[in-house]
Amino acid sequence: MHLLSLQKTLPATSYASLTDALPMLRAVKDAAELELLAAAGAAADATFEEIRKVPFGGRRESEVAADLAGLLRRFGHSQVDFTIVASGPNGANPHHEIGERVIERGDMVVLDFGGLKDGYGSDTSRTVHVGEPTDEERRVHDLVREAQEAGFRAVRPGVACQEVDRAARKVIADAGYGEYFIHRTGHGIGVTTHEPPYMIEGEQQPLVPGMCFSVEPGVYLPGRFGVRIEDIVTVTEDGGRRLNDTTRDLVIVD
Repeated sequence: MHLLSLQKTLPATSYASLTDALPMLRAVKDAAELELLAAAGAAADATFEEIRKVPFGGRRESEVAADLAGLLRRFGHSQVDFTIVASGPNGANPHHEIGERVIERGDMVVLDFGGLKDGYGSDTSRTVHVGEPTDEERRVHDLVREAQEAGFRAVRPGVACQEVDRAARKVIADAGYGEYFIHRTGHGIGVTTHEPPYMIEGEQQPLVPGMCFSVEPGVYLPGRFGVRIEDIVTVTEDGGRRLNDTTRDLVIVD
């Protein structure tokens, strides 16, 4: 009723659905928003640097997850949205929730954690190993790190979102693990930890400077282990910039 009245009164005006317009308005961040996202990313980096010092072996996933939540808050997060600790075979489920499995020596452990700091989101994944990894575990981790770097290098203005997904996925597929990369490469982040744009096959939205999103390839071997490495990336005028940048090497924990 209101729209028809506006159209009658102002016939030269045009209207768009907010449902369609809002995602792109949110997707492109200004300089102040980028600073807040970078600060959230730095807090997540600090969280990882501290969590790698705590004991893992012999403790439940839920206990390490509680440590993660406490560290995020210590470093300035007002809201913790998720603290995934996926050990051993649980790491093969990319959406594993906090569990009571006791982490064992020899486990690969996927950590995925984030929340809101000063109203803007963080989202980081790193994979650690309890004790010395096997040659295969190192090889898979190196492969995922290479895929994450390939996805990051694909970021530049004008490139379709799906090209970031394709770049990361090609590295994993070429190594023979393509069937074990079972989720999209990334999602947008801002005032919520998941929002447009999405780095997934079929998404032809061009990248625009100021967009922020995750690049998070993974390999998930059923019944055995998983590996995921995730950074938040923003599009610049000539490429991409990571908003969190703690080590992507395989970290050995106790």
